Amino acid sequence: MSTLSESAKLPRHVAIIMDGNGRWAGARGLLRIEGHRRGVNAVREAVEGAAELGVEYLTLFGFSSENWRRPMDEVGELMNLLRRYLKSELAELHAKGLRFRIVGDRSRLDDDIVRLAEDAEETTAGNDGMMLVLALSYGARQDIAAAARKLAKSAALGLIRPEAIDEDVFAAHLDTSGIPDPDLIIRTSGENRISNFLLWECAYSEFLFIEKFWPEFNRQDLAEAITEFGRRERRYGATTGTR
Repeated sequence: MSTLSESAKLPRHVAIIMDGNGRWAGARGLLRIEGHRRGVNAVREAVEGAAELGVEYLTLFGFSSENWRRPMDEVGELMNLLRRYLKSELAELHAKGLRFRIVGDRSRLDDDIVRLAEDAEETTAGNDGMMLVLALSYGARQDIAAAARKLAKSAALGLIRPEAIDEDVFAAHLDTSGIPDPDLIIRTSGENRISNFLLWECAYSEFLFIEKFWPEFNRQDLAEAITEFGRRERRYGATTGTR
C-alpha cells in the first residue's frame, strides 16, 4: 500500500492529465493502441492509490475535445477501451463505495457509452467514498463558452440580472459544478502544459510534471506527488507574514 510522509498535507482533489501512452508504445516498437491498453492499468493504480490515501476527488483527463481529430481507428479503439472499462470496473467501484461522474460533451459520445456512464453515475450516486471523475470529450474553453451561452440566454430571458453574475454563479454553470477545484494537477510524460484542461478550475492549483509516461505511473508515484504537494505553501495571492 502507498504511504505518505507524516508531514504531507493531503489534497482534497487531485486531477491527472494522463499523457504518453503513444510514446510509451512507440519506444517499444508497439502500436499506439497497446500504450492505451497498458494505460488502463495505470488508471486502476491511480484510482486505488488515491482512494487508499484518502483523496476525496480524483479527476482523470481521459479524452479531450481535440482528440476527436485523431485517426478514426485510434478513436474507435479508445472508445472500445472506455466501454470495456465502464463494464468491467463499475461493480468494483461500487463495492468499494466510490462515486463516479463524467464531465465533457456527451453529445459526441456513442449512445451506448453515454448509457454506460449514466448507469455508473446512478448506481454509485449514493456512495460516500471518493468521487472518480472522467473527463471525456472534454475541453475547458468549450465548457467556459457553453457556460457563457447559458448565462447569456438566462439574462436575455430576464431570468438573471447581468450584475448578479459572479464567479460562483458562473462556476455553477460549468460541467464541473459541484466538484471542488483541484488542489493538485499532475501531468505525466514530461510535457509542461495543461492542454485545455480545467482552465477555470485550476486558478490556484499546484502543478507537478512527471517524466514518466502514463503506462508507467503507479500508486507510489501518486503518493510521492502528494508528498511533494504537502511541502508546498499555498498562499492564494496572500503573504504569510514571514517575509
